[in-house]
Amino acid sequence: MSRSPFRPSFRQLLLLAILLVAGLLAAAALSSLFALERLLAQSRSAADRAVQLSQAVQRQSEQGVAMERAARQYLVLGDPALLRNYEESAQEARRLFDARLAPQLARPLAARWHADLASISAALGIGTGAAARPDDELAARFRDLAATNAEVAAAVRLGREAQDRELQARLEAGRVAMTHRVLGAIALALLVAAAFGLWLTRPLLGLERAIIGLGENRLDAPVAIGGPSDLRSLGQRLEWLRLRLGELDADKARFLRHVSHELKTPLAALREGVALLEDGVAGTLTPDQREVATILAQNTAALQRQIEALLGFNAAAFEARRLQRRRTDLRALLRAQVDGQRLQWQARRLRVAVEGPALEAEVDPDKLGTALANLLSNAIRYAPPGSSIEIALGRADGGLRIDFRDQGPGVAEADRARVFEPFYRGERQPEGALRGSGIGLSIVREYVEAHGGRVELMPGRPGAGAHFRIQLPDVLA
Repeated sequence: MSRSPFRPSFRQLLLLAILLVAGLLAAAALSSLFALERLLAQSRSAADRAVQLSQAVQRQSEQGVAMERAARQYLVLGDPALLRNYEESAQEARRLFDARLAPQLARPLAARWHADLASISAALGIGTGAAARPDDELAARFRDLAATNAEVAAAVRLGREAQDRELQARLEAGRVAMTHRVLGAIALALLVAAAFGLWLTRPLLGLERAIIGLGENRLDAPVAIGGPSDLRSLGQRLEWLRLRLGELDADKARFLRHVSHELKTPLAALREGVALLEDGVAGTLTPDQREVATILAQNTAALQRQIEALLGFNAAAFEARRLQRRRTDLRALLRAQVDGQRLQWQARRLRVAVEGPALEAEVDPDKLGTALANLLSNAIRYAPPGSSIEIALGRADGGLRIDFRDQGPGVAEADRARVFEPFYRGERQPEGALRGSGIGLSIVREYVEAHGGRVELMPGRPGAGAHFRIQLPDVLA
């Protein structure tokens, strides 16, 4: 039995990305810390050596003074104990010089120092058996040793300064290298984070597009999501949902067709029968019978209009999710709707004005045009003969705005909250006009909201007419 390949989940990959970025930054921090510790250790070691050399130079000077004092006292007093004091001081000076100072000096200078010390010992007769030299000659040899000690101190100081400069250069090089390591680690961490971000967000963008497509009822494109295992699983569930929604839409369409057929056929027969009765085909009707036939004819006609309105609203709600967006000139679209209803508003001697600049938007011109046509038809229906209808197009609040104003009776206060409900008809109706189906404004809301906008009835003064406003997102801005 073959095993399916392991596919990490989104959470596992996200955790891996976080660990990689944290690991890179931690490695850079630790490397910088160790480098800093090394530099600090070198600095401490150099400082210790500098202190030791300074102490050695000072002690060497003190030993020179002690040797000269013991030698002069020996020349004056001739006490062998004073000569031993000199020899002990000279031995200590030689040990200190060889241990601490000679490694820091050039060989000629170290050899000269030993030669000066040996000449002083020879002047005192040490190791030769000869008598001590005169005091002035001994003083001259001590002056030579003092001058050599001064050169030794200067050479040690220069060497220490060179070591300080070298240490400073190493510290600066270490600082630059540490900065480069930290910046490199940060850049690499950002690169890794960006790579993981792009890799992980690509399937998320696919999910977003798939969800938007399902919301807009675009059910023809299969949902295929790659990437981590849990996102793949979510994509498979969305694909199942797409298929299920397709089935439901097909069921709904079949139901509407069946309802249309099952209701319209007997209703047509009923209307035909009432018409035959009114025409006297079955015999002359009495006045009472004719009145009943007239009532039947009116109600069957009203029932047919209600059925057609129901089917029309359901079809509009279904089609609202199937937008075919394209770049559209909204002012041209408004003028097309006005021209399309020219006979209606001219018959009522109305003046219809479209104001505003030419604005473009990504919309479905057919469905948005239907919404605009319904608002215009509503305004024509309620506007008094000889009055005006104003349509204003513009930008506001980061979006697009279309206002419809008429000079009719307006919407009654009791009807304002329900004016967009399907099949709701307000109490104010035009005199002598047939009662509407109550779905025109509902279709307007369905189509506008499908575009991501909203339509609302604006507040106004009593008797100042109705003011409807459509607001659409400006996706081209």
